[in-house]
Amino acid sequence: MTGASPRNITIFDTTLRDGEQSPGASMNLVEKLEVAQALVELGVDVIEAGFPIASPGDFEAVQRIASSVRGATICGLARCNDKDIDRAWEALKQAPQSRIHVFLATSAIHREFKLRMTPDEIVARAVGGVSRAAGYTDDVEFSPEDACRTEHDFLCRVVEAAISAGATTINIPDTVGYATPEEVFERITMLRNRVPNIDRAVISIHCHDDLGMAVANSLAAVRAGAGQIECTINGIGERAGNAALEEVVMAMHTRQDYFHCTTHIQTERLVPTSRLVSKTTGISVQRNKAIVGRNAFAHESGIHQDGMLKERSTYEIMSPADVGFSKTDLVLGKHSGRAALADRARALGYQLTGEQLQEVFERFKELADKKKELYDGDIVALVQQQISGSVPEEWSLVDFEAMSSTHGVPRVKLTLSHAGEEKTETVEQGDGPIDAAFWAVEKITGVSVVCKDYGVRSATLGRDAIGEVNIEVEHQGRVYRGVGASTDTVESTILAVLNAVNRIIAETRTEN
Repeated sequence: MTGASPRNITIFDTTLRDGEQSPGASMNLVEKLEVAQALVELGVDVIEAGFPIASPGDFEAVQRIASSVRGATICGLARCNDKDIDRAWEALKQAPQSRIHVFLATSAIHREFKLRMTPDEIVARAVGGVSRAAGYTDDVEFSPEDACRTEHDFLCRVVEAAISAGATTINIPDTVGYATPEEVFERITMLRNRVPNIDRAVISIHCHDDLGMAVANSLAAVRAGAGQIECTINGIGERAGNAALEEVVMAMHTRQDYFHCTTHIQTERLVPTSRLVSKTTGISVQRNKAIVGRNAFAHESGIHQDGMLKERSTYEIMSPADVGFSKTDLVLGKHSGRAALADRARALGYQLTGEQLQEVFERFKELADKKKELYDGDIVALVQQQISGSVPEEWSLVDFEAMSSTHGVPRVKLTLSHAGEEKTETVEQGDGPIDAAFWAVEKITGVSVVCKDYGVRSATLGRDAIGEVNIEVEHQGRVYRGVGASTDTVESTILAVLNAVNRIIAETRTEN
């Protein structure tokens, strides 16, 4: 490999399809469009936008992304049947670059218990699906579902037949996260050696993380000759998730000496994209998450700090700026102006419209009066609170008072604004000020919700840190998310509930 040019690996992002299958991670149309555009700016090659046959909402999302997002191949998933494939093409046909991704289970356990089909029937169905897709586009991907538990001889037979039928990418899914890196390496090598027409297709890998080996397995496939990795932002996906895009990309980027591979990913966009997906889905990124976690470049140990002061590379194998973290924490205060805030937001990866900047600036000033210094985490919380909702603010917070004691009943006096009019209610009930805040919002807005999940975290360190509240509520059988940020946890809660209520109202209005 010495002296050879690095091999480019196609990054196939399935955040909007497989990632959205994470429990509670569903996104509305506006959010999907925003994430799709962010993926283009990140530099992914293929965006799997959804499963068009799954629902009218999925079809519309894929269609809108295909017609409006430029800069990546837009892909739709389909089972190997005519209706799925026709529906996928109907959604994709406006995209300048489109791909139909067809799949069919091939392992013995799936053939016997799920499909109840013989091997010959599986091959015929796979060939029929690929052929129909190839009639619409020359970019067809075929996935033998549960490939890593499929017998070698049968897997080779199906792959060869799919390529002969027109598949240009063959994806090898570790559907249940069962394989080890050594097994993945051997399986990809086996396919390259035994399938006579394998040179006519790109070999892809799609790994789940049930045993925590999705990234290692994906990289093992690349070492064996795979040319595409299927992955998601933050590793989200069904069950334990998928291979994390940011981890496979930075592994190849940092250890190019070992992998001899490169990608089209703009690595400095990794952290902003991670934050967007986290905020949009409501799935938080753990602090010690590789590459994009808040502690990924934090050093507390005295020995580590001493080494860092002498030479950064003693304890950091990557520059934080390479993935989108700022090198230093720029402190802003109440005397900082709009231009300084806009510049800091840009440095953190956010492009704000004039209206968004004004909204963030007003909240920034309010927060600056409460805190002496504002750090990057504070700015990120303010910006994400503004851009994450993407819904009209039907109800907004004007003022609140909260009282609570060890043995007394909590009391919340809340004033909200709606269509220019203010409405005030006082509630004395609940298990504490947080519970009372929920009751007060419900009483004023008339929208009843059931809280399914409630989480609060600090955006920065210190006693005056912003408390960011993320909630998941149920209304008439549907689940909605809300986010709020303030130095006061009760206020963060009220803002989060209002964010969810505004989503409910916006969706109800759209349906009516």
